[in-house]
Amino acid sequence: MTDGPRQRSSTAGSAKDAAAEKESGGVALKKEIGLVSACGIIVGNIIGSGIFVSPKGVMENASSVGLALIVWIITGIITAIGALCYAELGVTIPKSGGDYSYVKDIFGGLAGFLRLWIAVLVIYPTNQAVIALTFSNYVLQPLFPTCFPPENGLRLLAAICLLLLTWVNCSSVRWATRVQDIFTAGKLLALALIIIMGIVQICKGELTTPANAFEPFQDYDVGLIALAFLQGSFAYGGWNFLNYVTEELVDPYVNLPRAIFISIPLVTFVYVFANIAYVTAMSPQELLASNAVAVTFGEKLLGVMAWIMPISVALSTFGGVNGSLFTSSRLFFAGAREGHLPSLLAMIHVKRCTPIPALLFTVSTALIIFIAGPDMYTLINYVGFINYLFYGVTVAGQIVLRIKQPNMHRPIKISLIWPVIYLLFWAFLLIFSLYSEPVVCGIGLAIMLTGVPVYFLGVYWENKPQCFDTFVDGTELPCFTSV
Repeated sequence: MTDGPRQRSSTAGSAKDAAAEKESGGVALKKEIGLVSACGIIVGNIIGSGIFVSPKGVMENASSVGLALIVWIITGIITAIGALCYAELGVTIPKSGGDYSYVKDIFGGLAGFLRLWIAVLVIYPTNQAVIALTFSNYVLQPLFPTCFPPENGLRLLAAICLLLLTWVNCSSVRWATRVQDIFTAGKLLALALIIIMGIVQICKGELTTPANAFEPFQDYDVGLIALAFLQGSFAYGGWNFLNYVTEELVDPYVNLPRAIFISIPLVTFVYVFANIAYVTAMSPQELLASNAVAVTFGEKLLGVMAWIMPISVALSTFGGVNGSLFTSSRLFFAGAREGHLPSLLAMIHVKRCTPIPALLFTVSTALIIFIAGPDMYTLINYVGFINYLFYGVTVAGQIVLRIKQPNMHRPIKISLIWPVIYLLFWAFLLIFSLYSEPVVCGIGLAIMLTGVPVYFLGVYWENKPQCFDTFVDGTELPCFTSV
């Protein structure tokens, strides 16, 4: 990390050097992500483990089948509104790093650093850990039909999954995007199978709950409903990941909004109908008793072919891990380039043009979660609350930017009614989440605030001892260059 004035000058110099290198055929992140791959990144990151894990959490907190389905629909609509806001920000501030870059440019270095800090410590390691653990749970569940798979086995297989995909991402951007495209197609086929079986069940008259859809199996509670939205928001998480790789996107002014407009409605449709399919085959009690909802669904409807479902879901979550690694490493890369993380993380391989140090850092933090992390649903609550906190800050920044710079060039300009609607929902969610789970939310906020002294010591403090800068930023590696 570097101090403020020195960081700004060095960043400007790095940008000029990068431009010169690019013109001379030198090393730079390459624009290799077209519209199809862009849609694959969004759909592949959203449809990871969430639709196969969160139905249980949403149902448990919503307290009825009907309200659970409403939660899925409303969360999809709010996600689409948030994506509209991010589409404007993405083409107005066309920099990799997503909401970190937007918050930093609009609210200043400290706010941007706190977004980066909580992403480094909690959000992305947790996200990768949850998806990888879901992958291993679905792979091992058929081997343990009468009991839960051993915890150590789950963690070991999840770690292998992470390490394998880190190697793929370190080797080639093209390999990583091809893996994403292939597994995104696979997960859509798996969910299509679930939806088709649900439609067959409805045609058979097996959907027995419409008349009693809102009959609660426990008392309704506003705080719990807010937690249901948090669980649903985890399933939709990843809708903003394409904003992290803007600099690698072909024609971002066109493909960024197009990919968002295609992907979010598709995912919302798939999620709502997949959850309808689940309740055609399982009672709320059966759904809540299952740690692998799609496997239980397959066992009830597919008979001897039930093995198809765990394999399909495992492939889906495998692709989700790949997408999370790809995009989060670019966030850390962007943070290092701005002087908010050690400069080592801003290096890319000379021949492969991949940010290998950032990828290795990303997977290392996820592996630590396996050692020290709590249970999966507590992890989801951590991620949901902190993510929504910064989603709201970023969308508020859109309004602030409109006020401060009304004449700024905006290739996309949406009505301000949309960020206002998003912020109203955001406030409801955070207030009642704090009310319902004050300890979980408080711990998340406390972890975020630990970044304040780190920022002032590592970034804001000028005239630091030379040995500090040498220790943090003086590392040079063969075959790597800074961008």
